[in-house]
Amino acid sequence: MELGTHSGTTATAPHNASQDDISVDIQPGEFRVIKRNGVVVPFDRTKITVAVTKAFLANEGTQAAGSARVREMGERFTDMVEATYRRRMPSGGTLHIEDIQDQVELVLMRAGEHKTAKGFVLYRAERAEQRASTAHVEELHPSINVKMNDGSTAPLDVGRLRFVVDEATAGLDEVDGDRILDATLRNLYNGVPIKEVSTALVMASRVLVEEEPNYSQVTARLLMDIIRAEALSFMGIADNATHAEMRGHYADALRVYLNTASELELVSPELLTFDLAKLGAAIEADRDLQFGYLGLQTLYDRYFIHSNETRFELPQVFFMRVAMGLSLDEENREDSAIEFYRLLSSFDYMSSTPTLFNAGTLRSQLSSCYLTTIPDDLSDIYGAIRDNALLSKFAGGLGNDWTPVRSLGSRIKGTNGKSQGVVPFLKVANDTAVAVNQGGKRKGAVCAYLESWHLDMEEFLELRKNTGDDRRRTHDMNTANWVPDLFMKRVFQDANWTLFSPSDCPDLHDLVGEAFEARYTEYEARAAAGDLPLHRTIKAADLWRKMLSMLFETGHPWITFKDSCNLRSPQQHVGVIHSSNLCTEITLNTSADEIAVCNLGSVNLKAHVSRDGGLDHDKLKQTVTTAIRMLDNVIDINYYSVPQAKNSNLKHRPIGLGLMGFQDALYEMGYAYGSDDAVRFADQTMEAISYYAIEASSDLAARRGAYQTYKGSLWDQGIFPVDSLDILEKQRGSEYIEVDRSASMDWAPIRAKVAQQGMRNSNVMAIAPTATIANITGVSQSIEPTYQNLYVKSNLSGEFTVVNPYLVNELKARGLWDNVMVNDLKYFDGSVQQIDRIPADLKHLFATAFEVEPRWIVDAASRRQKWLDQAQSLNLYISGVSGKKLDVTYRMAWFRGLKTTYYLRAMGASGTEKSTLKSRATEAPAPVAAPVVAAPPAPKAVASDFELGAGMDVPKACSLDDPDCEACQ
Repeated sequence: MELGTHSGTTATAPHNASQDDISVDIQPGEFRVIKRNGVVVPFDRTKITVAVTKAFLANEGTQAAGSARVREMGERFTDMVEATYRRRMPSGGTLHIEDIQDQVELVLMRAGEHKTAKGFVLYRAERAEQRASTAHVEELHPSINVKMNDGSTAPLDVGRLRFVVDEATAGLDEVDGDRILDATLRNLYNGVPIKEVSTALVMASRVLVEEEPNYSQVTARLLMDIIRAEALSFMGIADNATHAEMRGHYADALRVYLNTASELELVSPELLTFDLAKLGAAIEADRDLQFGYLGLQTLYDRYFIHSNETRFELPQVFFMRVAMGLSLDEENREDSAIEFYRLLSSFDYMSSTPTLFNAGTLRSQLSSCYLTTIPDDLSDIYGAIRDNALLSKFAGGLGNDWTPVRSLGSRIKGTNGKSQGVVPFLKVANDTAVAVNQGGKRKGAVCAYLESWHLDMEEFLELRKNTGDDRRRTHDMNTANWVPDLFMKRVFQDANWTLFSPSDCPDLHDLVGEAFEARYTEYEARAAAGDLPLHRTIKAADLWRKMLSMLFETGHPWITFKDSCNLRSPQQHVGVIHSSNLCTEITLNTSADEIAVCNLGSVNLKAHVSRDGGLDHDKLKQTVTTAIRMLDNVIDINYYSVPQAKNSNLKHRPIGLGLMGFQDALYEMGYAYGSDDAVRFADQTMEAISYYAIEASSDLAARRGAYQTYKGSLWDQGIFPVDSLDILEKQRGSEYIEVDRSASMDWAPIRAKVAQQGMRNSNVMAIAPTATIANITGVSQSIEPTYQNLYVKSNLSGEFTVVNPYLVNELKARGLWDNVMVNDLKYFDGSVQQIDRIPADLKHLFATAFEVEPRWIVDAASRRQKWLDQAQSLNLYISGVSGKKLDVTYRMAWFRGLKTTYYLRAMGASGTEKSTLKSRATEAPAPVAAPVVAAPPAPKAVASDFELGAGMDVPKACSLDDPDCEACQ
């Protein structure tokens, strides 16, 4: 039966139904089974095996799940039951499910398995009680008939709708099922297609999310009913099923799904070699209830495996498929798969999108990021663009280092002509990213990096402009400045800066710190002497001003810091970091024969805040330890589309464990994002994750061996991420850096462990954006502050109302949540600052991203960065933006020791205040005054107040709800 329909065409056959009782064609020797709802299905002996196995497990305990005896007994008694019917009906026939279960009981009793037989009897009784409790009362609508997929019609079964709504609202406070049902019925009409009935339920619920956040879960559960019907019908398990019935269906669904997907060549046939009965028994159907609407819709639209647009991968089957794919090389695969499944399906940790897309498939490209260096050779340039296409095809995000490519006007030795510079090749790379998207599942994404001394830098800054020669524009590619410390010093000193062609000074590309500074000044002297005619000298502050102006106007290029990345790298003994990745959190070496690869996943920080208001260290350690093993497994299982990536990944084994839900954790703790408490919390949580991640990698090294290039690394020298700040300070100069060095944990045991065992992974931590996986788990993305307290998020899955449940709960507790408040939040774009009914403490706690001063974001990032061996995707939000404010903020990011920054999300002065008109509730007061960001106390600091371009008083950077921002995770 389909959702909301009544069918009078199928009569339930009697218990003793034979082949002649119903008109079903049966081949000689075949059996059919009449289910309790009258549906006739092929006989499946594995269902008997599973039932008997469960009966033995109930008797002997779950610790016997993997024993050969239990498996053997299940098969033996299935043979006995099947043999009974083959003796009675040698030509085949039709059986009723109750008859089969009666025969199972009889066979168990005759074999002397009395306790097991008793367990089976009790199991049947329990299932009968469940069916009785979940059965809906048939209530046919007098005037609405539903058009079925085959063109037939059936009366609308309102009782079925009522039951589905009751199940969706069960256990949730302040939701009204009658309201959803009434709205649904108002939108139905005689002859409505069956699919529109289900959609009407979802639509009736989703519009209520803005009034009560719990409706997001209600909507997800109504969507889940649609998903179940689609998947179970496709697999032939059931035409329909309630959530309660899924507790019995999921084990079968896993087995049938894997067989079906394997036949369709959508998953690896190796998954069929697992003990599917054991894995099916471990699936927890109730975890389907924790989804919010945005998360489940995102999974359905973009992650679930499908055939001809029919999704037949259910949520818990999806998580188990990923877990199985990550445990292929584990010694005890089933136990590991169950461990990984429980971590993923609990939302305590989530793998990155490529891993979720591809784990367990025929092309298990599980890695998130690829970093490449483009050589200064025509064939190598196009070879690198070909590599980009292959890597992007299987859902990899790309970071390209273009610095070696000679500049405009450089001599071409082979033709004695002059080069067109790096920009035309960037145009080709841009168009390649558009042409080869990420497996057809999301847009291809690439970021081009260029060092700030490159002679084409000024043209590079303008790549994203909408004016000028379109042949020298890259409208789809991200860009980033790779800024050496010397440039920043020249900006502070108000000194000159010289641009060179890399064809004249190729060694600058591989030099960092003091070595770069010495060699660069030599080239400047040679240029002044006339030995290097192809150069240009400008004021460093002028170039800095243009960098910031373009960043504000176009959102690019992002500003990243070469020396911080290199001098703090554990792997500086084997190479140079020439760029970051697409989202600026990965800092790995690249060369002609090494394409750096990183494998990402994120801890849900919200799930690790204890009930008494603190970090649950025991749970966090357990989560991180399992997550590190999952990430390390990716390296060996991964499909590599280019050999340089495999070479690099197997040699260094880098991974990037990050976090998400930081803002949610702050709400749980009662800390405002813009506060000293939040900064300390950022410090302490990152320290704990770093502590447990390094320990886990070292323990893996003890079992699996250290990575190949461990000797000579900073790890090998006993220099941990926090210690590497000393290297940066020594080379940069103490007057140019200020970072808090405090710690709250005892690191001596971990240092001793690493000294003895080594490290399994060259790099262990990186904080990625997590835009999509945070949607799935229903938490704030990454380390971001709340964007707005009420807004509509648009992505590739559609539009979704997002309301801050913490704000709603606080307002409810104070008697302030009503329709007027909802309308005020809409009017003020999700901001609470201009609603005078809201108390000052809540205005402080629920300040949105543009209402949090940038210094708080930078300070919290600085505290995290000291514990990270890689970097973090750090968006900067600046309202009332001015040249001086941008100048101070980005100088402070460098001064506080950050390695990279990501998007600038800027709101001009005219966008910071909605209006002085009266709202529905009260007259809006003036915006709350925000503290001014103080300039970093470096010597000779120049904080010039330069003008931004005219007409730039609206947000120009990538929007939070732009699907392009979901490129990494």
